[in-house]
Amino acid sequence: MSALTVLIAGFPLLGFMCLACAPLLIRRPLSETASAIIGVGSVALSAVAWTILATHHASPTYVHLWQWVALPPLRVDFALYVDALTITMLGVITGVGFLIHLFAAGYMRGDDGYRRFFAYLNLFVGAMALLVMADNLVLLYLGWELVGLCSFLLIGFWYRNPENARAAGKAFLMTRIGDTALLIGIIALFWQTNTLGIQAAMAALQDPSHNDRVLAICALLLLAGAVGKSAQIPLQTWLPDAMAGPTPVSALIHAATMVTAGVYLIARCHALFQSSAMAMQTVAIIGTATLLVAGSSALVQTDIKRVLAYSTISQLGYMFAALGAGAFSAAIFHLVTHAFFKALLFLAAGAIILRVRHKQSLNAMGGLARRLPFLCACFGVGCANLAALPLTAGYFSKEHLLLAIWHNQPPWLWWCALIGAAITGMYSFRIFYRIFFGPVKANDISRLPPAATRWQMGVPLVALGLLALAGGWIAPPLESIFVDAHAEPASLVVGIAGTLATLLGIALCWWFLARRPGSQALGLCREFLRQGWGFDALYQRLFVRPVLWISRVNRGDIVTQIYRGISALSLGANQFLSRAQNGTLRWYMATLLAATLLLLLVVHALARVSGP
Repeated sequence: MSALTVLIAGFPLLGFMCLACAPLLIRRPLSETASAIIGVGSVALSAVAWTILATHHASPTYVHLWQWVALPPLRVDFALYVDALTITMLGVITGVGFLIHLFAAGYMRGDDGYRRFFAYLNLFVGAMALLVMADNLVLLYLGWELVGLCSFLLIGFWYRNPENARAAGKAFLMTRIGDTALLIGIIALFWQTNTLGIQAAMAALQDPSHNDRVLAICALLLLAGAVGKSAQIPLQTWLPDAMAGPTPVSALIHAATMVTAGVYLIARCHALFQSSAMAMQTVAIIGTATLLVAGSSALVQTDIKRVLAYSTISQLGYMFAALGAGAFSAAIFHLVTHAFFKALLFLAAGAIILRVRHKQSLNAMGGLARRLPFLCACFGVGCANLAALPLTAGYFSKEHLLLAIWHNQPPWLWWCALIGAAITGMYSFRIFYRIFFGPVKANDISRLPPAATRWQMGVPLVALGLLALAGGWIAPPLESIFVDAHAEPASLVVGIAGTLATLLGIALCWWFLARRPGSQALGLCREFLRQGWGFDALYQRLFVRPVLWISRVNRGDIVTQIYRGISALSLGANQFLSRAQNGTLRWYMATLLAATLLLLLVVHALARVSGP
């Protein structure tokens, strides 16, 4: 079992090393076929290793590889820990990650950076696997930062486009804010518990001698890290812009890696958060506010990928609300089902974008149901899950969330979650209707790709569609890890309230789209919502512009003059020496003679000074 645990993260990391070092080992450029075999095959082997481990896993497993640091009381081991939560997360990472890799093999065919793309994807999956298997906070933080680095590289994969480079920089900078808070929180938690081991630190919290205020601060710092990674308010603005990357990257970030890391962190450190009622309430409030803000923003977006991006932020808000309600199992259950249907939606969206010749605007689509029936079915299954229609995987997990919030939080939070369900139904129906049943606008449909490419892109869509339909019947067995807040039997009205809210949202959206197609619902609020409630403009005024103003004021200070003086001196010396190299032999002989005489004079002077 120990070897399998190592191989789950080891295979993708080995694939990354092979792809990254290929130019150094072979003379010819690595072919697309070889790159795909290495990239997809490494994650496939990781998924196979996970399957074997999951079928034989009975109790938590600890795998110690080597010792990093031994400076008492600081001890850091490179060790892995596998329990039911780890198994669940690894299933999402390797299983969904493999399907996305397979889709990308066909989707990215012909791209100049094909090998580089799969190298980054492999590193992404390996880093996320390392993060969820980490036994201590240092190793977790290493995986956390590697995931952030990979997101930067993949969002800006087409770096020649300034917009893509800007989006990658924005994502990297905003997540670094949360990462800094997480690092401070890890240090503070070590100061309180005297250990960096995650399980040991959570067990040490049972000691009543700990300062409750310090533990609350530690929880809030870890929450800040989770907020940045999972794109929650107020650090949510990077995720919609991250759609600049290739569509398989968007699927991997939204479904199997990156944004799920924040939910995992809170679930893994649930004992710390449960020790502070204020921290739990803060998690719930942030999640509820995010699901409303992001959901309302998704209602008016016209870019297909931005609609899905805001829907991800909103669904993560549901998970945070459940975490704050103490329903950790429900949050992880929704994380799993969300991975299935969100990967399906993004991959189907990528296939649609290819068929309409790389157009992403909903205004350029419409009436595609007859022309793209397979993609219509796949996207419809994804939207049904997103809206949580009955009997889908999304239905079971979201109903679990709503019941948990009803029983364990103030009523107003439950009402907000219910409004969020109605909004989700509205934007889910809106995007599906406008692409496949709206007025026909996409007249220029590209030809079908080659058979091999169709197979590579079609199989993942079918597999994810089946998981999205049947995945809700199998809940992750997490009872041994979480003692979720007790939920008393709910009344029939409470039990079906979420479904009724969703159906109401769909009915309202159908009224405006089908019965009143020319109406401009939301009126003057449309632009405000399209800009994500103005968070980017607010940050420009509060942070970006003041920093730029300070940099201009400070432009001519003494430090700047020193830098400029050094560069001017270096440039002047370079120009002087360049003039000396004029190709004239007499000049070279004269310079050599003058330098020799100068050297003799210096030696003579030194001899007289040091003589008797």
